[in-house]
Amino acid sequence: MTLATASADGMPDARIVLLKGFDEKGFSFFTNYDSSKGRQIQENPRGCLVFFWKELERQIRITGLVEKLPETESDIYYNSRPAGSRIGAWASPQSEVIDSSEWLIQRSEQMKDKYGDKQIPRPKDWGGYLVRPVTIEFWQGRPNRLHDRLQYSLQENGEWKIERLAP
Repeated sequence: MTLATASADGMPDARIVLLKGFDEKGFSFFTNYDSSKGRQIQENPRGCLVFFWKELERQIRITGLVEKLPETESDIYYNSRPAGSRIGAWASPQSEVIDSSEWLIQRSEQMKDKYGDKQIPRPKDWGGYLVRPVTIEFWQGRPNRLHDRLQYSLQENGEWKIERLAP
């Protein structure tokens, strides 16, 4: 999915992240809290998710409030990842400028040596986020640009208001 965030001064940013779960509370993904997106979420806890299927001419757009998942949920997911991915979470200072790819490989090797066959703990700067939806829009492409758009908006009473939008 595409995750869009914005800094405190409103500068937008977007990137692809992996949807790891969804339920009645919202949509979850995991990352380094000190990454660009993590810093932006800390400054401005709002986000937008976009799922696009070109072949089907369909899109879902979700806007909402972003919050950290409980540490226990981050631990469970982190420990389910392959060892190489867990090492990568320690080795990579995500979004920071690095000298070279060799530096990253060397750092990864250092982390492998450090942990060996031991349990690789979750770094404190790595974990999950939940996007609690405020609006969800379903878009279906149609001929002549007469696209079908339905928007669900969360009301203060917890109910969803459904409206049709012009294309």
